[in-house]
Amino acid sequence: MRPWRDGPNDRRNYHHGNLKEALIEAARRFIAERGIGGFTLVDAARLVGVTPAALYRHFRGREALLEELAGRGFAELAARLARALTSRGTPLERFTRMGETYLAFAEEEPAYYAAIFETRGLAAELTDSEPAPGSTPRPSPFDLLVEALQATFADGFGGVAPRFIALEVWALAHGLATLSAAGHLPRGPGFPDKYELLRAGVLALVHGVARPGEHGSGSSRP
Repeated sequence: MRPWRDGPNDRRNYHHGNLKEALIEAARRFIAERGIGGFTLVDAARLVGVTPAALYRHFRGREALLEELAGRGFAELAARLARALTSRGTPLERFTRMGETYLAFAEEEPAYYAAIFETRGLAAELTDSEPAPGSTPRPSPFDLLVEALQATFADGFGGVAPRFIALEVWALAHGLATLSAAGHLPRGPGFPDKYELLRAGVLALVHGVARPGEHGSGSSRP
């Protein structure tokens, strides 16, 4: 990847306060193309055409830059899921749309997605409904998933807590997103795509928990 020289992030504009945004976009671009494992501040500096020392005016280090990237990704993911939750259709259609939205976000925003799970604080916030001190309360993606489950399956889950089912649904979606990004999902005639797999898996999971007697044994889950 070559350093950027044109556009709104041109380094001629950095003295106007655009360097921070340029660094964030550089990190997003690098991670999307090469993965998060090898990303360093030096990479971001090289992409925007400045010395590494210039970065420390905005970020204390690599983790601080990734935290910023993850925070923006977290907000974008939550906003997309909220829109899906309040979109048109039946509760089941909206719930399914949330799953599709999650998979689409992971595919369309690989840098945001990777940063969320690379930074421990933001990954924990996916399932943490308690806002940090001084922050504005906001529903987490996990809260939205629980809300959608309760609206879609009003009869409950045979005594199993909705948050427990939500964790399983999230694990399924995250697993499919990860396998798809790595190119490990089988493709070709006769193979369902990741969206079909998600829909089938979620329905099998939810209905299996809601009607455990049909499988010959009860559920021992909390």
